[in-house]
Amino acid sequence: MTESAELPPAPEQAQEVFGDRFADAVRYAELLAEAGVQRGLIGPREVPRLWERHLLNCAVLSEVVPEGVTVCDVGSGAGLPGIPLALVREDLKITLLEPLLRRTNFLTEVVELLGLDHVTVVRGRAEEVMGQLPSVHVVTARAVAPLDRLATWGIPLLRPYGEMLALKGDTAEEELKAASTALSKLGAVETSILHVGDGIVDPPSTVVRVEVGESPGGVRFAAKRAKAARTGRTRRRR
Repeated sequence: MTESAELPPAPEQAQEVFGDRFADAVRYAELLAEAGVQRGLIGPREVPRLWERHLLNCAVLSEVVPEGVTVCDVGSGAGLPGIPLALVREDLKITLLEPLLRRTNFLTEVVELLGLDHVTVVRGRAEEVMGQLPSVHVVTARAVAPLDRLATWGIPLLRPYGEMLALKGDTAEEELKAASTALSKLGAVETSILHVGDGIVDPPSTVVRVEVGESPGGVRFAAKRAKAARTGRTRRRR
């Protein structure tokens, strides 16, 4: 690595957040700074701010994820926010969903190296795996797409009364307002903007929470989900 892309030491907050998994968090940061840059998963300019902008920014999402639930990290990329979340929350069952092979290869290597037995890597797009993967309590995402488009991918993966948690930046309020009609059609019953990580990351991370009712994705997706489930059962019987 060049001097400008040198990984800084972990801040004190990282030890507090990751606890017993701190050494694994350091190893993950090193992998992002080395293999992650070499494979084009993150830009070299991101390396000096990996801890504050990426690992800690994602790990504090754990503050609003319920205990013992299933999670699908849509468009996981280099594992953000899924892997930091997995490091601080071993009570969760997490699926890292990513369509690109070079990224899923990296994710699989990280999961095996860090011994994240509660994490599964799946290659595919959200719209392709609906009905093939079990519905989850929580969908997470970061820097994947504008909220209205993200919702069309993420919400149909939810169980009834589940929630999508999207890490967003300064545009969170604008995106939520612009997506209100689309979210309603997708079965959303309540939305809110949360701020997490106070005292750990500055500024705190912004999370858009979208809670759904009994029909995640709306009527159209309910029919599509049922058809996919029937097709899956037929294939298993063969």
